[in-house]
Amino acid sequence: MRTEPNLTRVERVFARLDREPERPANLNVPRMSRHRVVLFGATLAFYLAIVVAVVTTSRLVAFDWEVMFFRPYQQWPQIHAFLDYWVVLGQRGPTAVMVMAWLGWRSWRQHTLRPLLTFGAALLLLNITVGAAKLGMGRLGPHYATTIGSNEMWGGGDIFPSGHTANAVVTWGILAYLASTPRARRWLSAASAVISLSVGLTTVYLGTHWLSDVFLGWTAGLLILLALPWVEPLITLVEARIFAVRDLWRSPRTGAAPEPAPAGAPAMVKGPSAAEEPAIREPVGAARAVRAPGLLAPGPHTTRSERTPVTPAGSRRPPHADRVPRGATSARPVAGG
Repeated sequence: MRTEPNLTRVERVFARLDREPERPANLNVPRMSRHRVVLFGATLAFYLAIVVAVVTTSRLVAFDWEVMFFRPYQQWPQIHAFLDYWVVLGQRGPTAVMVMAWLGWRSWRQHTLRPLLTFGAALLLLNITVGAAKLGMGRLGPHYATTIGSNEMWGGGDIFPSGHTANAVVTWGILAYLASTPRARRWLSAASAVISLSVGLTTVYLGTHWLSDVFLGWTAGLLILLALPWVEPLITLVEARIFAVRDLWRSPRTGAAPEPAPAGAPAMVKGPSAAEEPAIREPVGAARAVRAPGLLAPGPHTTRSERTPVTPAGSRRPPHADRVPRGATSARPVAGG
């Protein structure tokens, strides 16, 4: 029976990190299912409803002013220092660096560029959609409000929707979107929801955003995460192109034409090979020409006159039955007198 040592949770994590990198057979790419399309449509409708409520100066705008006059940063000043650091989790620069480092390590482990390309596509969509909405509606923030009770729209501001909130939803939600197991997806979804909700409320606490800005920021970030499966085919195509360029760059160059020699430089002429040389019969008695040194076998060579003749041992005459070797006594009888 095979037994394995009982490892702690931390030891199991490090043991998993020590494994060789491998590309999983199934990357579990999310599909745009019917349920996801319905959820995307409902979120888009809520997004438009918030915009209409702010543009028409509805009860939502009055509630924004009530929260601003409440001044939460004066009601609970003891948590002000902590929330000044906590709101950094919604800033695009620091969060993008942290998440990109993690996704880059995952890309190396799985031999795929999908995590990095998906994160890049999400940030691109975030900049386009949220940036266009900010500049298009131009709402002023609480610190720059001029008329009490007004919606402060088209005043040259750039806070509607909240960029911190939308960035927190996308940056931390992309980890749940790219999770490889359902359990990890549930835990990461809960963690990203807590971070994005707390970052949005922190901006309201600090007085940098209206509450409606935060509502629209949450909705804008969620729309980007829900729309990512539509971008997956493009991400797959870009990844294939990048790998094709990498393989082409790594492959050796074959069939390249030789570079011409500079003028005046001696050119090396290659002699015909042994298979290409025609067979030439030499006349009998004709002296053989000395072969070029390049056609000789490797090793030291001596001329024929310098070679030592080798004399074979024994007689060169063929054997004969009646012949007696030299120096031996004849065996034939001698006739007597």
